[in-house]
Amino acid sequence: MKPLDETDDTAAEPQPAETSATAKIAELEARCADLNARWLRSQADFQNARRRAQQELEGALQRTLQPLLDELFLVADYLDLALAAPVTTPEGKNLAAGVQLTRAKLVQALELADVRLIPTTGAFDPAQHEAAEGRPSREHAPGTILATVRPGYTWQGRILRPARVVVAEAPPTE
Repeated sequence: MKPLDETDDTAAEPQPAETSATAKIAELEARCADLNARWLRSQADFQNARRRAQQELEGALQRTLQPLLDELFLVADYLDLALAAPVTTPEGKNLAAGVQLTRAKLVQALELADVRLIPTTGAFDPAQHEAAEGRPSREHAPGTILATVRPGYTWQGRILRPARVVVAEAPPTE
């Protein structure tokens, strides 16, 4: 039998098996945390690579389509000029009807490619419109679009060509 003033130090000291199990658990938890952090970094890297690839693809597509679309916009401008010409003969009216149908089909084809006309009514927006001229107007507020000189187009929300417009100015003071 042991005396009361002596303490049993063997119970306080960890056993070699317990020490190795605790160390092994700590090592496995650290390794698990490290693997989890690596996995999260890999996921983030993958998402970034996918986003960059998507941006590069969209940029390449726009660079490829831009010259073709510029030429098609020019064709639309020529068709608009043809439609603006005065028509007096029945043959001229038939020709104008054919030009109108051709222009409508071109606009429809552009819309299928997600190319949209920029609206040219209401207030002037420098992000979408280009002021070709300013005209004094008593009937319209300054900054209101009065006429369209050349239509503008967007593709997937990006401005391909700004609309060129005539903008109302304040009339000169007398």
